[in-house]
Amino acid sequence: MEKALKNTTLHQIECRNLSLSYDGRTVLEGADFTVDSGDYLCIVGENGSGKSTLIKALLSLKRPSGGEIIFGEGLGKGQIGYLPQQTNIQRDFPATVSEVVLSGCLGKSSFKPFYSAEDKKRAAMNMERMGISDIASVCYRELSGGQMQRVLLARALCAAEKMILLDEPVSGLDPLVTKEMYRMIEELNRCYGMTVIMVSHDFSAAVKYATKILHLDRSVKFFGTKEDYIKSPIFGRFAGGNEDD
Repeated sequence: MEKALKNTTLHQIECRNLSLSYDGRTVLEGADFTVDSGDYLCIVGENGSGKSTLIKALLSLKRPSGGEIIFGEGLGKGQIGYLPQQTNIQRDFPATVSEVVLSGCLGKSSFKPFYSAEDKKRAAMNMERMGISDIASVCYRELSGGQMQRVLLARALCAAEKMILLDEPVSGLDPLVTKEMYRMIEELNRCYGMTVIMVSHDFSAAVKYATKILHLDRSVKFFGTKEDYIKSPIFGRFAGGNEDD
């Protein structure tokens, strides 16, 4: 059961006894956790632990099989941006950088046949923020992998007011570009106050940048601050190379 815009919660998101299924199989069961304004939450865990399915549920793209998701602080689709894992179809998208970024404004209001001046201003601001203003007229499919991720992040920011969800945002990127991507995400969180929820296989980045950790293995094995996670037994097992991903 999903409850949107329930203002009695003090959290941006509260999951109570949440269960999720995929292809008829339960991938997450009895999950309880909260997300507060300004959090940088990293979701970690082995393959099949329910990480990406949880992201889809938080985006209202997946209906819970049990429990509930409660959105507070007026949080709705106009306040959540999403950076999915890249696919080959996305990489071959035949549009300019500015067109891709601007398309992020579509979900903020009901269908309209044109972009407003405010939409265009927002897109230009986010392209500048991501350092891609100079390639605004370049075709998206001509970009490098790092440039593509910057464009998609700028697009997600056009849809976001308060929160951004990222699913493996540095997958396939080289170390230098990965480091820069993490820097930009951290800046959005620390300097602009945006709540970040990120699924990551990059364990070292999770414990470096996150303020909170959610460790899944078909249930919540840990939820709390990064500092408490580092002290927990599950951290030692996970950091010791027992990850299956």
